[in-house]
Amino acid sequence: MSIGCDTNPALDGAEIGMNDAVIQLLVLAGIALFLVIRLKNVLGKRTGFEKPTAVQGRSEPPVRRDFEVIEGGPDRDITDHVDDGTESAKALSAMKLAEPGFIVSEFVSGARGAYEMILMAFENGDLSEVQDFLSEDVYEAFLSVIADREDKGLKIDANFIGVRETTLLEAEFERDTNEAQITLRFVGELTSVVRDSEGTIVEGNPNEIKKQRDVWTFAREMGSTDPNWKLVATGG
Repeated sequence: MSIGCDTNPALDGAEIGMNDAVIQLLVLAGIALFLVIRLKNVLGKRTGFEKPTAVQGRSEPPVRRDFEVIEGGPDRDITDHVDDGTESAKALSAMKLAEPGFIVSEFVSGARGAYEMILMAFENGDLSEVQDFLSEDVYEAFLSVIADREDKGLKIDANFIGVRETTLLEAEFERDTNEAQITLRFVGELTSVVRDSEGTIVEGNPNEIKKQRDVWTFAREMGSTDPNWKLVATGG
């Protein structure tokens, strides 16, 4: 008994055609995958909101600013206090060159505070805390007036109200020595009475506010390690 094997030529042809189609699909899929990988490598990965890459050879447009810096323009720190082009303005400018950290507005503010401190020390007859801010001549002059009051048994009872005006009148600068002088006018308000040794008021009214007008000149060597300006002259 023998076993035979029957074959169908039509079926074999269909299987061969199917295999060719699968092979073609695999080849096409491989080519497509290769192209996707190449495209990804060229473009890179973009995520979120990114700024567009600048085109090589072209500069970014300039950023618009709301202000414009003018080289060589007037220094507002100076012209806020004196007129531009005046001798005082030139002197203040020279002070800044000699000491770059010097700011006129800060000096005026400091002088305002020094005025109150020195004036009240003089009125109260005790210069110990302000001696470092006084030149030797001014210190001796103040001390002489205080001593004269004490000899007469007089004492001043003063209360400072405030400074109503601070005006920069003049500035001078000696380039050879770096010596700077700035003159200010102060208008202060205070109450002041003079009492005798018995405490009786001999001058003034404790309820009356009076104006005190002074013209003071401060001096300092610019660039010095000593930051203190000294009062070198007083006037009314």
